[in-house]
Amino acid sequence: MNALPAFRAPRWAPLAALLTTSVLLTACGSGDDSGSGSSRPRSGGTLTFAVGSDAGCVDPQQVGSNESIYSVRQTVDSLTDQDPRTGKIVPWLAKSWDINADATEFTFHLRSGVTFSDGSRLTAQVVKDNFDAVPKLGALGALAQGYLSGVKGTTVVDPLTVKVTFEKPNAQFLQATSTHSLGIESSASVKRTPQRKCSDGVIGSGPFVLKQYVQNQSITLAKRTGYDWGSSRWSKKGEAYLDKLVFKVVPEAGVRAGSLQSGQVDAISSVGKANEAALGGGQVTLLSRANPGVVFGLGVNNARPLLKDVKVRQAILAAIDRKQIADTVFPTGTQPATSVLAHTTPDYTDLSSDLALDATKAKSLLEAAGWKAGSDGIRVKDGKKLRLTISWFPNAATNQPALELVQQQLKAVGIDVVLEQGQVSQFATTLQGGDFDLVWSNVTRSDPDILRTSFSTQLANFYRLPATSLDTELSGQAATTDTAEREQLVEKAQRLIVRNAYNVPVVELQTQLAVTMKVHNLDFDSGSRVQLHDTWIG
Repeated sequence: MNALPAFRAPRWAPLAALLTTSVLLTACGSGDDSGSGSSRPRSGGTLTFAVGSDAGCVDPQQVGSNESIYSVRQTVDSLTDQDPRTGKIVPWLAKSWDINADATEFTFHLRSGVTFSDGSRLTAQVVKDNFDAVPKLGALGALAQGYLSGVKGTTVVDPLTVKVTFEKPNAQFLQATSTHSLGIESSASVKRTPQRKCSDGVIGSGPFVLKQYVQNQSITLAKRTGYDWGSSRWSKKGEAYLDKLVFKVVPEAGVRAGSLQSGQVDAISSVGKANEAALGGGQVTLLSRANPGVVFGLGVNNARPLLKDVKVRQAILAAIDRKQIADTVFPTGTQPATSVLAHTTPDYTDLSSDLALDATKAKSLLEAAGWKAGSDGIRVKDGKKLRLTISWFPNAATNQPALELVQQQLKAVGIDVVLEQGQVSQFATTLQGGDFDLVWSNVTRSDPDILRTSFSTQLANFYRLPATSLDTELSGQAATTDTAEREQLVEKAQRLIVRNAYNVPVVELQTQLAVTMKVHNLDFDSGSRVQLHDTWIG
C-alpha cells in the first residue's frame, strides 16, 4: 500500500497535545471508566443528543453544518478514515490503495462483504456511481465537488477495485476520501435527486440508519443490524453498542444545558460559556477540540463596490479585537485566529502579527481610501455612509454575541455594520447567489486544501475573489507530492489571503460538547465531529 505522504508528524504534535487537555475527559476514555455506572462496555440503550440547529438536509454529501453532521455522519462509511492524533490515513471501506508517482491516479481495493441498508453490495461500480454524481449535487454539494475538481474519470478495474484519475496531480484527494462529504451511498440512493436526498435521507452502509427526520425538530437513527466493516481505528468490531440515537434540535444554549442536568438528554453540543460553570459540577463531562480548517471569520464578497478596495478590507482586518471576542463569547480555551487556518490544520502558519488589533492603522487606511469621519462617527465618502451588512445564521449560540462585538469594534473606527440573520438552510444558497457583503462562516477540514476549495477562482469562488497569483499557490499545493514544497505553497497562500484581507479571520472554532457520566467513548474524529459507533451507555 503506497500511502501519499501528505502529513508531517511534527505538524500534528499540537493536535495530539490538544486531545489530552480536554476538561474532565476521564468518563469518555477509551474503555476506561472513572465515572459512575458500569465498568464494562454494554450493548443497548438510546443516546439522546441535543444540538443547536438543523441544516434542513440529511444527506452527508450535502451537509456542511457541524450540528447536522454529528447525526448524518453515522449513516455512511468512507473509503478511508483519518487518525485525529497523527493525521494518518487508515483503511475503512477500502482495505488498501495505490497512488501513482504524480498523484493523478488513486486505486482503491475495497473490502468484500459490505452491504448497504437496502441489502445491495458495495462494489467498484457503486463508488463510481457516487463520484460521477457529485457534480450534479448543486450548491449544497460544494465541498464534495471541490474534492473531486479536475477529475478525469472513475474506472471500474474489477468488482472490488476502482481507480480515480485526475487531469492534474491532486495531493489532497486521499484525505478527501475520509470525509463525510465523500461518504459512500448505494447506487439507488445516488440516483435520487439532491432535493429528495436532503429531505428523505440516503441509503448508506454506516453503523446507523435514518428512521425519522422532522425538520427543525429531530433526527432519529437506529443501529444497523449485521454491521461488520467499521473503520480500522475503531475499538469495537461489528455492530455499534447503542440501539438508537435521537438528535433533538434545541436552539437555546441554556435550555440544552438544563436538559442535560435534568437527565432529559445525555449529550449536548455547543456548550455556552455562561453554562460551563454550572456543568462542571462533577456529574457532567466537558469535551473540547479545536476544529481544523478555515477559522470562524468574515467571508468577504470581494466583488462588492465597497469591498473591492483593499484598504477597506484591511481596515476591517485591523479593527477587530480577536482576543476580546474569544475570551468574552466563546468556551474556555478558545483561541483567537492567528491565520486563516486553525492551528490544528497541517501546514498552518502563524500570522498573528498580521492579525493584531490596530485601530489607529484601521482609521488611517480608511482615511487613505477617502472615507472621512462624519458627525455621528460613521465615515462618509461621496455623500454615502460606510455601511456594510454581515449575514449570519443561527447554527451556534456564539454567533450573535460574537458579531455584536464585531459590530461595536468596527463602529469604533467608523464602519456602520448591520447584522442580518438568515435561516441555517439558506447558507449555501446565500453564498451561491452572492447577495451579501460579509458572511460569518467557517469550514472544517483536516487538510490545507480547504483553502483552494474556499478561495480559488477556478472553483466555486463564492467570495468573488479576483484572479491573482493566489490561484497559482492554491493549485500548486494541490498538485505537488513533495511535502516541503506543499508546506511552502500553503504558507504563501495563507499570507496572500490574510494580507490582502480576502477573508477576515476572527476566532478558531472549538467544538465543545457536554455528556452525562453514563456516556462512555464518545470520541472526536479528525474533523472535530463525533464518532458514535464505539459509544455506550452504562
